[in-house]
Amino acid sequence: MTGKGIRIEGLKKRYGRGDTAVDALKGVDMQVAPGEVVGLVGPSGSGKSTLLKCLGAVIEPTAGRMILGDEVIYDNGWKVKDLRALRRDRIGFIFQAPYLINFLDVTDNVALLPMLAGKSNAESRKQAVELFKALDVEHRAKAMPAQLSGGEQQRVAIARGLVNRPPVILADEPTAPLDSERALAVIRILNQMARKFDTAIIVVTHDEKIMPTFKRIYHIRDGVTYEEAGEGRGFD
Repeated sequence: MTGKGIRIEGLKKRYGRGDTAVDALKGVDMQVAPGEVVGLVGPSGSGKSTLLKCLGAVIEPTAGRMILGDEVIYDNGWKVKDLRALRRDRIGFIFQAPYLINFLDVTDNVALLPMLAGKSNAESRKQAVELFKALDVEHRAKAMPAQLSGGEQQRVAIARGLVNRPPVILADEPTAPLDSERALAVIRILNQMARKFDTAIIVVTHDEKIMPTFKRIYHIRDGVTYEEAGEGRGFD
């Protein structure tokens, strides 16, 4: 994998010191190519949340390497000076709840991120509208979040995650509150967007409804990952 995507090698995270130390991650290896959507599953306490926070540059690992795109961002220490800019510009986040700002309309919710990165209001709004077209919510561009259905809100959240064209998106239980039809629609959209924008997407999930959609699945247990081939049904 060259140029884009994400790769982690021997990633470890220890909380505490001495006799009270806990090894949440014990040497995780993972890679996700551009245009690929993979699942990350595991029981509570397995290290999923810790891994996601490390990948999102929210907490610092203890050891290992992380390569984002073609740049080493962590190698037994952060190699990037501005972690806030890293999270804003190069990592997209999609959460279980959309977390839209209720006093901004849909376009402003999505345009806010590129504006914070220094782009003009006009350019930022244009980017937002282009994504709305791809996600089939262009007709809701001027609506307020409270006027949207749950599925529409999640599409707007996907647009927000994509708007800065990050090489990787971390999706944390994005289908948990949705019924089967809407959950599969969201995963179908993520696959389409991954291919369209050459984005690597990691979906953390417990949702049995969407498991058959992944071509590859990483299981994490006791701080270690195991990869298996998935069914990959319905999104070719």
